[in-house]
Amino acid sequence: MKRTGIFFLYLIGERLNDFPEELEGILNRDNVYFYEAFYELKPTPEELLLQVHSPRMIEGVKQTPYYETALYSTGGTVQAGESIWRGEIDNAFVFTGTGDHHAGRDYFGGGCHFNGAALAIASLREKFGARRFAILDTDSHHGDGTRDIFKDDRDVLHICLCSQNYDNGTNVDIAIPYHVTDEEYLARLETEFTPRIAEFKPEIIFWEFGYDATSGDYGSKGLSPDCHPRIASIVKRAADDVCRGRMVAILCGGSRRDIARYCIPRIINCLAE
Repeated sequence: MKRTGIFFLYLIGERLNDFPEELEGILNRDNVYFYEAFYELKPTPEELLLQVHSPRMIEGVKQTPYYETALYSTGGTVQAGESIWRGEIDNAFVFTGTGDHHAGRDYFGGGCHFNGAALAIASLREKFGARRFAILDTDSHHGDGTRDIFKDDRDVLHICLCSQNYDNGTNVDIAIPYHVTDEEYLARLETEFTPRIAEFKPEIIFWEFGYDATSGDYGSKGLSPDCHPRIASIVKRAADDVCRGRMVAILCGGSRRDIARYCIPRIINCLAE
């Protein structure tokens, strides 16, 4: 069994109204740890924000209604990474109220206000001397903000399954067509992600998980809800093989409550074995 942390934010909107109740059968397990905002979960401090985002961008987020939500959303990712590094848990799933991957160094948008994966990486570098990281993005849309932050960072491998092809070694885009089957998608993931991770040897993997590519959601590429737990299994296996199981799944895109209710418990079950 793996020790799995669930980092939960109550300021999360309608798509997750069924949680945490939908996790009832999971939360009573001895190897699952539940961290709640305002109790165990802390907001991201501004000094850490300034390591990733510009002062102008941070001030812009402060003018939106989502500033506090963004602080706790990214705070969960930061805390998940730190808890894994201290050996308290092996992996984590982070519920977010605002997303990650469209928030760049000097801009935000698309429902993303601060970049949790980037902030967690900055924290792990500063506090623990961690060096090499991988970010896998399976949201339907391109992770332009994450790419903006790490485009010149050769110690971060960013792999994004989106709508274009690009590869410069550490910045990799893999074009996924519309109306793709689960088997086609998973075959591309195995072909492109698994060997790159094995070669790069990151110390931790961040998975930016969006379920918006599911059939019937706003970024639909035709995937079934069953595809996402199978993605989790591939990512978890890679983490087990390369970085002692260290991985953080970060909730990004997706809008339908029924898909979230189906996918998320199954993903957490996969992480916790």
